[in-house]
Amino acid sequence: MQNKKVKQTTTGQVLEAFPNTLFKVKLDNEKGELLSFLAGKMRLHRIKILIGDRVEVELDEYGGKGRIIRRI
Repeated sequence: MQNKKVKQTTTGQVLEAFPNTLFKVKLDNEKGELLSFLAGKMRLHRIKILIGDRVEVELDEYGGKGRIIRRI
């Protein structure tokens, strides 16, 4: 049996867009903001993220950055 780690996901709203597909996301369940980057599949399919969009973010296990995995 493989021991896979379950990634923790949450939703939030995009507040600001930076170069190189980095975004500042305000999380719903917490009061904090998180610097997030765009997932590879979203880059591959050229899914655009705009300021004010609701997104699902996969949290880093160390709390540094998040990864935007889908647009809601």
